[in-house]
Parts: sequence; C-alpha cells; structure tokens
Amino acid sequence: MMNTFSLKMPLNGEYMTTVRLTVGGLCALAEFDVDSAEDYKVCVTESLLILQRSGFTHASVVFTVGETIKCRLTGEGACEPTPSAEDEISRALLSALLGKVEYTKDEAGKVLAIAFEG
Repeated sequence: MMNTFSLKMPLNGEYMTTVRLTVGGLCALAEFDVDSAEDYKVCVTESLLILQRSGFTHASVVFTVGETIKCRLTGEGACEPTPSAEDEISRALLSALLGKVEYTKDEAGKVLAIAFEG
C-alpha cells in the first residue's frame, strides 16, 4: 500500500534538521536499513540545498511511501539564485547514492524540481 506524505517548508537551515528527522521516520516505515536511511536523508538535504541555491525561498516536498520511497521536491518563491560549484558536488552525490535522479529545469537551465526513488 502506498501512502503520501507532503510538506511545505522555508529553505533555511533551521528546518533542515526537521526534514532529516521526518525522512528518517519515513525510512523506518519503509523498513530501510540504517545505511540506506542515512543515504536517503543526505539526498533529500542535498536536493533542498540545490533548490535553495537555485533561488527559491520555499520548497514543496512530497513523499510516496511503500516498499520504496519516492520523493519529489519543488522550489517555490523566488529570490536571487546563488549558483555554486557545490551544485555539481550535490548532483554527483545524488547520482552516486541513487543512480537515477530526474531534474526539471526551465529553459535557462535553472533547476525547478528534483525527483528520485530509494
């Protein structure tokens, strides 16, 4: 049985810990082992950082929980982007931990949403 859990959050440091705790709980529901749960938490956090650096002030995060967890993170609210070399590191980390990651981008290449399954 698949269940959906969603939240909207400001993209600032105070809320990252809350999201990591939430993701840990969802991973427990999906019966992830400790290492897989930690990897998944890292992927969610890195995705939120990519959206933050893309110039969003908030994010909508939707999890679909079953035997696996699907996650879609979408940027909301606009501010000035702060492109960084860290984006490449974040993307490489996501690819290494998850394999397949889907990025939705605008015509200028700005990341609007990130989706993956673990």
